[in-house]
Amino acid sequence: MRHLDDKTSVLDELPRRTFLGAGTAALASVAFASLKAGAQTRENTSKAEKDHSASNPGPQNTPLINENPNANMPPPTDHGDIGPMWYSFDLTHRRIQEGGWTDQVTQRELPTSTDIAGVSMRLTAGSFRELHWHTANEWAYMEYGNARITLFDLDGTMFVDDVGPGDLWYFPAGSPHSIQGLGPDGAQFLLVFDQGLFSEEDTFLISEFMAHTPADVLMKNSRLSQSDIAKLPQEALYIFPAPLPKSLAEDRASIPPSRAKSRKQFTFKPSTLDPIVKNDAGEVRVVDSRNFPVDTTISAGIIRLTPGSMRELHWHPNAAEWQYWLTGKGRVGVVTTHGNARTMDFHANDVGFVPIDAGHYFENTGNTDLLVLEMFKAPTFQDFSLNNWIRSMPPEMAMAHLRLDAAAIAKIPAEKLYIMR
Repeated sequence: MRHLDDKTSVLDELPRRTFLGAGTAALASVAFASLKAGAQTRENTSKAEKDHSASNPGPQNTPLINENPNANMPPPTDHGDIGPMWYSFDLTHRRIQEGGWTDQVTQRELPTSTDIAGVSMRLTAGSFRELHWHTANEWAYMEYGNARITLFDLDGTMFVDDVGPGDLWYFPAGSPHSIQGLGPDGAQFLLVFDQGLFSEEDTFLISEFMAHTPADVLMKNSRLSQSDIAKLPQEALYIFPAPLPKSLAEDRASIPPSRAKSRKQFTFKPSTLDPIVKNDAGEVRVVDSRNFPVDTTISAGIIRLTPGSMRELHWHPNAAEWQYWLTGKGRVGVVTTHGNARTMDFHANDVGFVPIDAGHYFENTGNTDLLVLEMFKAPTFQDFSLNNWIRSMPPEMAMAHLRLDAAAIAKIPAEKLYIMR
Protein backbone atom coordinates (compact mmCIF):
# COMPACT_ATOMS: atom_id res chain seq x y z
CA MET A 1 0.00 0.00 0.00
CA ARG A 2 1.42 3.38 -0.99
CA HIS A 3 1.00 6.36 1.31
CA LEU A 4 1.33 9.96 0.21
CA ASP A 5 4.27 10.55 2.53
CA ASP A 6 6.33 7.68 1.10
CA LYS A 7 9.65 9.02 -0.24
CA THR A 8 9.89 6.35 -2.88
CA SER A 9 9.42 6.72 -6.59
CA VAL A 10 6.03 6.35 -8.19
CA LEU A 11 7.64 6.42 -11.62
CA ASP A 12 7.69 2.65 -11.89
CA GLU A 13 3.96 2.62 -11.20
CA LEU A 14 3.20 4.81 -14.21
CA PRO A 15 3.00 2.16 -16.97
CA ARG A 16 3.23 3.29 -20.57
CA ARG A 17 0.79 1.57 -22.83
CA THR A 18 3.31 0.48 -25.38
CA PHE A 19 0.73 -0.92 -27.74
CA LEU A 20 -0.18 2.63 -28.76
CA GLY A 21 1.70 3.67 -31.84
CA ALA A 22 2.31 7.27 -32.79
CA GLY A 23 0.08 7.21 -35.87
CA THR A 24 -3.22 5.50 -36.48
CA ALA A 25 -3.51 4.19 -32.93
CA ALA A 26 -3.24 7.70 -31.52
CA LEU A 27 -5.90 8.93 -33.93
CA ALA A 28 -8.11 6.05 -32.93
CA SER A 29 -7.63 6.94 -29.29
CA VAL A 30 -8.63 10.56 -29.88
CA ALA A 31 -11.75 9.34 -31.61
CA PHE A 32 -12.38 7.01 -28.67
CA ALA A 33 -12.14 9.90 -26.22
CA SER A 34 -14.70 12.02 -28.07
CA LEU A 35 -16.99 9.15 -29.08
CA LYS A 36 -20.65 10.02 -28.60
CA ALA A 37 -22.49 7.41 -26.59
CA GLY A 38 -25.71 8.34 -28.38
CA ALA A 39 -29.22 8.33 -27.05
CA GLN A 40 -30.15 4.93 -25.70
CA THR A 41 -32.61 3.40 -23.28
CA ARG A 42 -31.74 0.99 -20.52
CA GLU A 43 -34.13 -1.62 -21.87
CA ASN A 44 -32.82 -1.48 -25.44
CA THR A 45 -29.18 -1.48 -24.32
CA SER A 46 -29.68 -4.43 -22.01
CA LYS A 47 -31.31 -6.42 -24.79
CA ALA A 48 -28.62 -5.48 -27.31
CA GLU A 49 -25.81 -6.53 -25.01
CA LYS A 50 -27.30 -9.99 -24.72
CA ASP A 51 -27.74 -10.67 -28.43
CA HIS A 52 -25.88 -10.07 -31.70
CA SER A 53 -26.63 -6.32 -31.84
CA ALA A 54 -23.39 -5.24 -30.13
CA SER A 55 -21.12 -7.43 -32.26
CA ASN A 56 -18.46 -5.74 -34.37
CA PRO A 57 -17.14 -7.84 -37.27
CA GLY A 58 -15.07 -4.93 -38.59
CA PRO A 59 -11.51 -3.88 -37.69
CA GLN A 60 -10.87 -2.93 -34.08
CA ASN A 61 -8.00 -1.65 -31.97
CA THR A 62 -8.26 -4.58 -29.58
CA PRO A 63 -5.68 -3.46 -26.98
CA LEU A 64 -7.40 -0.08 -26.71
CA ILE A 65 -10.81 -1.70 -26.33
CA ASN A 66 -9.48 -4.04 -23.66
CA GLU A 67 -8.30 -1.03 -21.66
CA ASN A 68 -11.63 0.78 -22.10
CA PRO A 69 -14.38 -1.84 -21.65
CA ASN A 70 -16.90 0.69 -20.33
CA ALA A 71 -16.55 2.85 -23.44
CA ASN A 72 -16.75 -0.13 -25.80
CA MET A 73 -19.76 -1.68 -24.03
CA PRO A 74 -21.37 1.14 -22.01
CA PRO A 75 -23.49 0.31 -18.99
CA PRO A 76 -27.22 0.76 -19.71
CA THR A 77 -27.23 3.87 -17.49
CA ASP A 78 -25.04 5.73 -20.02
CA HIS A 79 -27.02 8.11 -22.21
CA GLY A 80 -26.50 10.95 -24.67
CA ASP A 81 -23.29 12.95 -25.01
CA ILE A 82 -21.39 14.86 -22.30
CA GLY A 83 -18.35 15.69 -24.45
CA PRO A 84 -14.79 14.38 -24.08
CA MET A 85 -13.84 13.37 -20.54
CA TRP A 86 -10.63 11.37 -21.15
CA TYR A 87 -7.20 11.84 -22.66
CA SER A 88 -3.76 10.44 -21.90
CA PHE A 89 -0.28 11.89 -21.72
CA ASP A 90 0.76 8.69 -23.53
CA LEU A 91 -0.88 10.05 -26.71
CA THR A 92 0.83 13.43 -26.76
CA HIS A 93 3.87 14.67 -28.64
CA ARG A 94 6.92 14.59 -26.37
CA ARG A 95 9.50 17.35 -26.75
CA ILE A 96 12.85 15.70 -25.97
CA GLN A 97 16.05 17.66 -25.41
CA GLU A 98 19.38 16.85 -23.85
CA GLY A 99 18.55 16.96 -20.16
CA GLY A 100 14.92 15.86 -20.25
CA TRP A 101 11.55 16.09 -21.94
CA THR A 102 8.07 17.55 -21.67
CA ASP A 103 4.58 16.81 -22.99
CA GLN A 104 1.18 18.35 -22.31
CA VAL A 105 -2.59 17.89 -22.27
CA THR A 106 -4.36 21.20 -22.89
CA GLN A 107 -7.75 22.33 -24.18
CA ARG A 108 -6.46 21.45 -27.65
CA GLU A 109 -6.35 17.77 -26.68
CA LEU A 110 -9.29 17.82 -24.23
CA PRO A 111 -11.64 20.53 -25.56
CA THR A 112 -13.98 20.47 -22.57
CA SER A 113 -11.19 21.54 -20.19
CA THR A 114 -11.29 25.31 -20.65
CA ASP A 115 -9.82 26.25 -17.24
CA ILE A 116 -6.87 23.89 -16.71
CA ALA A 117 -3.97 22.53 -18.76
CA GLY A 118 -1.40 19.99 -17.62
CA VAL A 119 2.27 19.44 -18.44
CA SER A 120 4.39 16.40 -17.57
CA MET A 121 8.14 17.07 -17.34
CA ARG A 122 11.31 15.07 -16.73
CA LEU A 123 14.71 16.57 -15.85
CA THR A 124 17.86 14.49 -15.47
CA ALA A 125 20.27 15.15 -12.60
CA GLY A 126 21.67 18.68 -12.90
CA SER A 127 19.48 19.65 -15.84
CA PHE A 128 17.44 22.86 -15.83
CA ARG A 129 14.07 23.97 -17.06
CA GLU A 130 15.42 27.30 -18.16
CA LEU A 131 14.77 30.50 -16.18
CA HIS A 132 11.38 31.72 -17.43
CA TRP A 133 7.95 33.13 -16.58
CA HIS A 134 4.46 32.87 -18.09
CA THR A 135 0.95 34.28 -18.11
CA ALA A 136 -0.67 31.44 -16.10
CA ASN A 137 -0.30 30.45 -12.47
CA GLU A 138 1.61 27.18 -12.03
CA TRP A 139 0.80 24.43 -9.51
CA ALA A 140 3.08 21.39 -9.41
CA TYR A 141 3.14 17.87 -7.96
CA MET A 142 6.42 15.96 -7.66
CA GLU A 143 6.03 12.40 -8.93
CA TYR A 144 9.60 11.16 -8.73
CA GLY A 145 13.09 12.15 -7.62
CA ASN A 146 14.26 15.49 -6.29
CA ALA A 147 14.47 19.03 -7.67
CA ARG A 148 15.57 22.50 -6.63
CA ILE A 149 13.21 25.33 -7.42
CA THR A 150 13.81 29.08 -7.32
CA LEU A 151 11.40 32.01 -7.59
CA PHE A 152 12.12 35.75 -7.65
CA ASP A 153 9.28 37.54 -5.85
CA LEU A 154 7.89 41.03 -6.45
CA ASP A 155 9.42 42.29 -3.22
CA GLY A 156 12.91 41.56 -4.59
CA THR A 157 13.53 38.44 -2.48
CA MET A 158 14.60 35.02 -3.76
CA PHE A 159 12.87 31.81 -2.73
CA VAL A 160 15.00 28.65 -2.99
CA ASP A 161 13.90 25.19 -1.85
CA ASP A 162 14.26 21.47 -2.56
CA VAL A 163 11.26 19.24 -3.28
CA GLY A 164 10.81 15.47 -3.34
CA PRO A 165 8.09 12.89 -4.12
CA GLY A 166 4.61 14.09 -3.20
CA ASP A 167 5.69 17.72 -2.60
CA LEU A 168 4.01 20.71 -4.24
CA TRP A 169 4.95 24.19 -5.40
CA TYR A 170 3.01 27.20 -6.65
CA PHE A 171 4.42 29.95 -8.90
CA PRO A 172 2.25 33.06 -9.48
CA ALA A 173 1.85 34.24 -13.07
CA GLY A 174 4.66 36.51 -14.22
CA SER A 175 7.06 35.50 -11.44
CA PRO A 176 10.42 34.37 -12.88
CA HIS A 177 11.51 30.93 -11.72
CA SER A 178 13.56 27.82 -12.48
CA ILE A 179 13.52 24.07 -11.85
CA GLN A 180 16.67 21.92 -11.66
CA GLY A 181 16.89 18.15 -11.31
CA LEU A 182 18.96 16.92 -8.36
CA GLY A 183 20.78 13.66 -7.68
CA PRO A 184 20.73 10.80 -7.96
CA ASP A 185 18.35 10.68 -10.94
CA GLY A 186 16.77 14.07 -11.43
CA ALA A 187 13.01 14.51 -11.21
CA GLN A 188 9.66 14.02 -12.89
CA PHE A 189 6.67 16.20 -12.05
CA LEU A 190 3.20 17.33 -13.12
CA LEU A 191 2.62 21.04 -13.81
CA VAL A 192 -0.95 22.34 -13.70
CA PHE A 193 -1.84 25.74 -15.20
CA ASP A 194 -5.05 27.71 -14.66
CA GLN A 195 -5.59 28.42 -18.38
CA GLY A 196 -7.05 25.71 -20.61
CA LEU A 197 -5.16 26.88 -23.71
CA PHE A 198 -1.86 27.41 -21.93
CA SER A 199 1.06 25.86 -23.79
CA GLU A 200 4.43 25.00 -22.31
CA GLU A 201 5.86 26.25 -25.60
CA ASP A 202 4.56 29.77 -24.92
CA THR A 203 6.79 30.87 -22.06
CA PHE A 204 9.02 33.90 -21.68
CA LEU A 205 12.65 32.71 -21.61
CA ILE A 206 15.66 34.63 -20.30
CA SER A 207 17.72 33.36 -23.26
CA GLU A 208 15.28 34.71 -25.85
CA PHE A 209 14.81 38.01 -24.02
CA MET A 210 18.54 38.72 -24.20
CA ALA A 211 19.17 37.18 -27.64
CA HIS A 212 16.54 39.44 -29.23
CA THR A 213 17.56 42.66 -27.51
CA PRO A 214 20.03 44.86 -29.46
CA ALA A 215 23.62 44.62 -28.25
CA ASP A 216 23.91 48.34 -27.55
CA VAL A 217 20.82 48.18 -25.34
CA LEU A 218 22.23 45.20 -23.43
CA MET A 219 25.53 47.02 -22.98
CA LYS A 220 23.76 50.09 -21.60
CA ASN A 221 21.29 48.14 -19.46
CA SER A 222 23.51 45.40 -18.03
CA ARG A 223 26.97 46.95 -18.22
CA LEU A 224 28.13 44.01 -20.36
CA SER A 225 30.96 44.31 -22.82
CA GLN A 226 30.77 43.36 -26.48
CA SER A 227 32.74 40.20 -25.76
CA ASP A 228 30.36 39.31 -22.92
CA ILE A 229 27.35 39.64 -25.21
CA ALA A 230 28.99 37.39 -27.80
CA LYS A 231 28.95 34.56 -25.26
CA LEU A 232 25.21 34.74 -24.59
CA PRO A 233 22.93 31.98 -26.00
CA GLN A 234 21.58 32.91 -29.41
CA GLU A 235 18.51 30.68 -29.18
CA ALA A 236 16.24 29.19 -26.52
CA LEU A 237 17.77 26.75 -24.04
CA TYR A 238 14.42 25.51 -22.65
CA ILE A 239 15.78 22.27 -21.11
CA PHE A 240 19.54 21.78 -20.88
CA PRO A 241 22.14 19.87 -18.83
CA ALA A 242 24.28 21.57 -16.19
CA PRO A 243 26.45 20.56 -13.22
CA LEU A 244 24.66 19.63 -10.00
CA PRO A 245 24.22 22.64 -7.70
CA LYS A 246 25.82 23.10 -4.31
CA SER A 247 23.86 22.19 -1.20
CA LEU A 248 20.61 24.01 -0.48
CA ALA A 249 22.24 25.80 2.45
CA GLU A 250 25.15 26.95 0.27
CA ASP A 251 22.84 28.19 -2.50
CA ARG A 252 20.77 30.14 0.01
CA ALA A 253 23.90 31.58 1.64
CA SER A 254 25.19 32.81 -1.74
CA ILE A 255 22.23 35.17 -2.19
CA PRO A 256 22.78 38.76 -0.95
CA PRO A 257 21.33 39.01 2.59
CA SER A 258 18.81 41.70 1.67
CA ARG A 259 17.25 39.41 -0.92
CA ALA A 260 17.90 36.03 0.67
CA LYS A 261 14.67 35.22 2.48
CA SER A 262 11.23 35.41 0.92
CA ARG A 263 8.41 36.13 3.32
CA LYS A 264 6.19 33.69 1.42
CA GLN A 265 6.32 29.89 1.26
CA PHE A 266 5.99 28.68 -2.34
CA THR A 267 6.41 24.95 -1.56
CA PHE A 268 4.20 22.61 0.44
CA LYS A 269 4.41 19.06 1.79
CA PRO A 270 0.99 17.35 1.80
CA SER A 271 2.57 14.50 3.78
CA THR A 272 2.58 16.83 6.80
CA LEU A 273 -1.23 17.14 6.65
CA ASP A 274 -3.50 14.84 8.58
CA PRO A 275 -5.89 13.22 6.08
CA ILE A 276 -9.46 14.51 6.36
CA VAL A 277 -10.45 10.86 5.91
CA LYS A 278 -8.42 7.71 6.50
CA ASN A 279 -10.00 4.27 6.69
CA ASP A 280 -10.07 0.89 4.95
CA ALA A 281 -11.22 2.62 1.73
CA GLY A 282 -8.07 4.76 1.57
CA GLU A 283 -7.38 8.38 2.48
CA VAL A 284 -8.11 11.93 1.36
CA ARG A 285 -5.95 15.02 1.74
CA VAL A 286 -7.04 18.49 0.61
CA VAL A 287 -4.64 21.31 -0.32
CA ASP A 288 -5.99 24.79 -1.06
CA SER A 289 -5.57 28.41 -0.03
CA ARG A 290 -6.60 27.60 3.54
CA ASN A 291 -3.47 25.54 4.26
CA PHE A 292 -1.22 26.68 1.37
CA PRO A 293 -1.91 30.44 1.44
CA VAL A 294 0.23 31.43 -1.56
CA ASP A 295 -1.90 29.14 -3.77
CA THR A 296 -4.85 31.38 -4.60
CA THR A 297 -6.16 29.81 -7.83
CA ILE A 298 -5.74 26.01 -7.69
CA SER A 299 -7.21 23.64 -5.11
CA ALA A 300 -6.64 19.91 -5.01
CA GLY A 301 -7.83 16.68 -3.48
CA ILE A 302 -5.23 13.91 -3.22
CA ILE A 303 -7.22 10.68 -3.16
CA ARG A 304 -5.90 7.20 -2.45
CA LEU A 305 -8.35 4.32 -2.88
CA THR A 306 -7.79 0.71 -1.93
CA PRO A 307 -8.93 -2.01 -4.38
CA GLY A 308 -12.72 -2.08 -4.72
CA SER A 309 -13.22 1.30 -3.02
CA MET A 310 -14.85 4.36 -4.58
CA ARG A 311 -15.07 8.13 -4.33
CA GLU A 312 -18.68 8.60 -3.26
CA LEU A 313 -21.32 10.15 -5.54
CA HIS A 314 -20.76 13.91 -5.36
CA TRP A 315 -20.38 17.16 -7.31
CA HIS A 316 -18.37 20.38 -7.11
CA PRO A 317 -20.24 23.72 -7.11
CA ASN A 318 -17.31 26.07 -7.67
CA ALA A 319 -15.26 24.59 -10.55
CA ALA A 320 -14.90 21.82 -13.09
CA GLU A 321 -12.69 18.91 -12.07
CA TRP A 322 -9.42 18.07 -13.86
CA GLN A 323 -8.09 14.68 -12.81
CA TYR A 324 -4.63 13.19 -13.05
CA TRP A 325 -4.29 9.45 -12.47
CA LEU A 326 -0.95 8.65 -10.85
CA THR A 327 -1.22 4.93 -10.12
CA GLY A 328 -3.64 2.06 -10.58
CA LYS A 329 -6.76 1.83 -12.71
CA GLY A 330 -10.43 2.58 -12.32
CA ARG A 331 -13.60 3.82 -13.92
CA VAL A 332 -15.32 7.20 -13.81
CA GLY A 333 -19.05 7.79 -14.18
CA VAL A 334 -20.40 11.28 -14.92
CA VAL A 335 -24.04 12.43 -15.12
CA THR A 336 -24.97 15.88 -16.48
CA THR A 337 -28.18 17.67 -17.43
CA HIS A 338 -30.84 16.05 -19.69
CA GLY A 339 -29.88 12.69 -18.21
CA ASN A 340 -26.68 12.57 -20.25
CA ALA A 341 -24.23 10.13 -18.72
CA ARG A 342 -20.91 8.52 -19.64
CA THR A 343 -18.65 5.89 -18.13
CA MET A 344 -14.95 5.62 -19.02
CA ASP A 345 -11.97 3.58 -17.85
CA PHE A 346 -8.77 5.27 -16.65
CA HIS A 347 -5.18 4.18 -16.04
CA ALA A 348 -1.97 5.72 -14.73
CA ASN A 349 -0.90 8.82 -16.72
CA ASP A 350 -4.46 9.54 -17.91
CA VAL A 351 -6.30 12.86 -17.56
CA GLY A 352 -9.99 13.10 -16.73
CA PHE A 353 -12.49 15.95 -16.93
CA VAL A 354 -15.80 16.45 -15.10
CA PRO A 355 -17.97 19.54 -15.84
CA ILE A 356 -18.80 21.90 -12.99
CA ASP A 357 -21.76 20.68 -10.89
CA ALA A 358 -21.94 17.32 -12.73
CA GLY A 359 -22.64 14.34 -10.49
CA HIS A 360 -19.87 11.77 -10.63
CA TYR A 361 -17.85 9.06 -8.91
CA PHE A 362 -14.71 7.09 -9.53
CA GLU A 363 -13.93 3.56 -8.45
CA ASN A 364 -10.78 1.47 -8.06
CA THR A 365 -11.26 -1.49 -10.41
CA GLY A 366 -7.69 -2.80 -10.08
CA ASN A 367 -5.88 -4.92 -7.52
CA THR A 368 -3.48 -2.21 -6.31
CA ASP A 369 -4.03 1.16 -4.65
CA LEU A 370 -5.32 3.95 -6.87
CA LEU A 371 -3.84 7.46 -6.49
CA VAL A 372 -5.70 10.33 -8.17
CA LEU A 373 -5.34 14.12 -8.06
CA GLU A 374 -8.58 16.13 -8.25
CA MET A 375 -7.70 19.64 -9.48
CA PHE A 376 -9.91 22.76 -9.55
CA LYS A 377 -9.46 26.33 -10.73
CA ALA A 378 -10.73 27.68 -7.41
CA PRO A 379 -9.11 28.94 -4.20
CA THR A 380 -10.95 26.36 -2.04
CA PHE A 381 -11.92 22.71 -2.42
CA GLN A 382 -15.71 22.33 -2.30
CA ASP A 383 -18.00 19.37 -2.87
CA PHE A 384 -21.50 18.11 -2.07
CA SER A 385 -22.16 14.50 -1.07
CA LEU A 386 -25.33 12.93 -2.50
CA ASN A 387 -25.75 10.65 0.53
CA ASN A 388 -25.18 13.49 2.99
CA TRP A 389 -27.81 15.64 1.22
CA ILE A 390 -30.42 12.89 1.19
CA ARG A 391 -29.98 12.15 4.89
CA SER A 392 -29.97 15.84 5.86
CA MET A 393 -33.44 16.58 4.44
CA PRO A 394 -36.74 15.67 6.14
CA PRO A 395 -37.26 11.89 5.64
CA GLU A 396 -40.66 12.40 4.04
CA MET A 397 -39.07 14.59 1.36
CA ALA A 398 -36.52 11.89 0.51
CA MET A 399 -39.20 9.19 0.51
CA ALA A 400 -41.40 11.19 -1.89
CA HIS A 401 -38.59 11.82 -4.37
CA LEU A 402 -36.84 8.44 -4.30
CA ARG A 403 -39.96 6.24 -3.92
CA LEU A 404 -38.33 4.50 -0.98
CA ASP A 405 -39.74 3.78 2.47
CA ALA A 406 -38.23 5.05 5.70
CA ALA A 407 -36.30 1.83 6.34
CA ALA A 408 -34.58 2.07 2.94
CA ILE A 409 -33.75 5.76 3.41
CA ALA A 410 -32.16 4.92 6.76
CA LYS A 411 -29.69 2.58 5.02
CA ILE A 412 -28.09 5.53 3.18
CA PRO A 413 -24.97 6.85 4.99
CA ALA A 414 -25.80 10.07 6.81
CA GLU A 415 -22.36 11.66 6.86
CA LYS A 416 -20.12 12.85 4.04
CA LEU A 417 -17.72 9.94 3.63
CA TYR A 418 -15.64 11.14 0.64
CA ILE A 419 -14.49 7.55 0.03
CA MET A 420 -16.20 4.23 0.78
CA ARG A 421 -16.10 0.49 0.18
